[in-house]
Amino acid sequence: MLPLAFGMAVVVPWQAYAEGVANGLVAPGFGAFLLRYLPMSQPWPKGAFAGAEFGITWNHLWYLPYLFVYTAAVALTLPLWRSAAGQALRRAFNGLRGGWLLLPALPLAAFTLLLAPHYPPTHNLVRDPFLHSIYFTVFLYGYWMGADSGIWRELERLRRVSLALAVAVVAAYIAARTLGAGSVPNEVNAVLRSLYLWAAVATLLGHGHRCLNRPWPWLRWANASVYPWYMLHQTLIVLAIVWLAPLALGPVLEPALILAATLGGCWLLNDALIRRVRWLRPLFGLPMQEKRTPDRAPAAALTAAR
Repeated sequence: MLPLAFGMAVVVPWQAYAEGVANGLVAPGFGAFLLRYLPMSQPWPKGAFAGAEFGITWNHLWYLPYLFVYTAAVALTLPLWRSAAGQALRRAFNGLRGGWLLLPALPLAAFTLLLAPHYPPTHNLVRDPFLHSIYFTVFLYGYWMGADSGIWRELERLRRVSLALAVAVVAAYIAARTLGAGSVPNEVNAVLRSLYLWAAVATLLGHGHRCLNRPWPWLRWANASVYPWYMLHQTLIVLAIVWLAPLALGPVLEPALILAATLGGCWLLNDALIRRVRWLRPLFGLPMQEKRTPDRAPAAALTAAR
């Protein structure tokens, strides 16, 4: 959880400051903002920035505590998952083929129908039952899949079908939304959202297995860079918007420059600073010492470990 604490203290405050200033509820001056933000000693005006009611926010880093909780939950209940019933459930999931691979969308649709109307997303770790139901379910899917080669091959085989399905479903969802509130039952929208979620995940996994399940010269770099890039990207996006928005560069050039600044900033900070400074590495989720190992295909490495 060290990257989360560091991110909330150093990376995320830029976002909270920019949001507060834009809302007119935080006075300009990042230094003064930080002196008030870090001690969490004074309340912020309501709606100053996301998380202002707590005095400090994790913004896009919410993923880290959620993932930690899910990992701990599975680790603490391993006897359950390794039991005969748990293994049977795992085999059933990994044995899905063809159209049966739509079944994982059903729990997602059920949770959306039952919980979403009553528990809207909050990204509050202790008061977010709807998102927990979705995220933990997908986390379990990943845990069950692991290094099972059969379901990975099936996702790869159906990658074009799942892509076409994802495009069709999201098109239907957008069309339903454009008709206006009440034109399409909320239950239909919920099912479309859930089906799209699973179809998109299946598409990414299938194409990823097809294209990345082999040694690549940059694979080790990408694996080591994903954590720092994740921590940095949203703050860099916000900073780029703050700097570029007053220039009114238009709907093509401005997004292009924001994208370029985000990618360039992530690459520069990661490769020129974070990965080279030993004490910075753990703050961004990297081991203190960089490992020198040959690039291996992800599935092959998992299979060898198993």
